[in-house]
Formats: sequence, C-alpha cells, structure tokens
Amino acid sequence: MKNLVVLLILASLGWYGYGKYQQTIRLAVSEQVFSTDLPSERPTTRPDRPASKTYTCDGRIYCSQMTSCGEATWFLKNCPGTKMDGNNDGIPCERQWCK
Repeated sequence: MKNLVVLLILASLGWYGYGKYQQTIRLAVSEQVFSTDLPSERPTTRPDRPASKTYTCDGRIYCSQMTSCGEATWFLKNCPGTKMDGNNDGIPCERQWCK
C-alpha cells in the first residue's frame, strides 16, 4: 500500500512537471515568433497579390506553407528559423516553387 501511495505521488509530480514543461515550450515559441529581434525592414508586397497585401514573419518555416517562390525567398531572407534551403545555396523551395 505504501508503495502505491509513493507511486501515485511520483506520477502526480511527473504529470505536473510535464505540464509546466509544455507551458514553457509554448511561451518560448511564441516569444521567438514575436521577438523584437526580427528584421526592422518592412515587408515587401507579394507580386501575385494586390499591393495592399504584405509578407510578415508569422511562424511559417516550411516550403509546404508557402504559396510562391517570391514569398519563400522573402521568408528565407527576413525570418529566423526557416527550413527552406536544405543545400544552403540561398534559393529556397527548389523542388516546389523556385525551380
């Protein structure tokens, strides 16, 4: 019986700690996306949309989340943490958008 109580206490502490860990991760990700370390340069307009639309670093980091080569290129140059240039040649999304 004593072992069961100890096991329940340890499981409860583990569950609580895991919840706090997840909370910390969510906070870190949101701070990274909305960091003041983002480029101060204003986003350029998208060539395939009206001039009133602009790019913003909104957390998208993969080619599958882009809608054009121009958008992928802007994200690669202006947003931290993108994963769109596997061979580091400066051209993003070569298989999907920038052939």
